[in-house]
Amino acid sequence: MSNIFGYAICVVGAALGISFAAYSAATNMARQPEVKGNLFTVFILASAFIEALCLIGFVVAIM
Repeated sequence: MSNIFGYAICVVGAALGISFAAYSAATNMARQPEVKGNLFTVFILASAFIEALCLIGFVVAIM
């Protein structure tokens, strides 16, 4: 049962991380529209890494 709570904490952390990254990306795109393409690429990579960490947390929680 504690594994489920551990994974829930991992999911909340991932959601907070992605939301913070999205907020920062949107703020910076509003300030400097010319860097939109590069910033979007970095945001997608950061989101993918955060999701990968969440999946690693899932595997650890199952074990």
